Amino acid sequence: MQLRFFRIPAGDTGCFAEELNAFLRGHRILTVQREFVSGADGAWWAICVEYLSAAADTGPAANGTGKVKIDYREKLNAEDFAVFSALRDVRKELAERDGVPVYAVFTNEQIAEMVTSKADSLTALRKIDGVGDSRIEKYGERFVAALRVGRPSSHTAGTAVLPS
Repeated sequence: MQLRFFRIPAGDTGCFAEELNAFLRGHRILTVQREFVSGADGAWWAICVEYLSAAADTGPAANGTGKVKIDYREKLNAEDFAVFSALRDVRKELAERDGVPVYAVFTNEQIAEMVTSKADSLTALRKIDGVGDSRIEKYGERFVAALRVGRPSSHTAGTAVLPS
């Protein structure tokens, strides 16, 4: 953690404020403290910015969630990634329908687990960490159907289309 101090004159035309804004945009900010100061030499804003150092900004948790960001395009093979992408589309549609964030339906991690474990039943979905009865009841059948369509048997010809 590091500190950076800014002094912005009260009558600033924007150049000092732009320097501060550029700094804020380019760093992972922890806190900002500001105080208006008036003295014999004028008035200004005194600003103290607490931020993570550059090494911390580029670390594995730089996405701000405390978790390593996973690129599923690299983690999954091409076939699995196609199914993963299709399931994310289903998730988005269901989230919009229900007015909830997409992660409230299933997280990317849960969808990837569905794909890699080749889940093909509600029982298989229940084995995935964080997938409980409520999600199974609301979304399970739709995802199992999409998983089955996304993984046609080897003797089926043509392109799979996910159910609506």
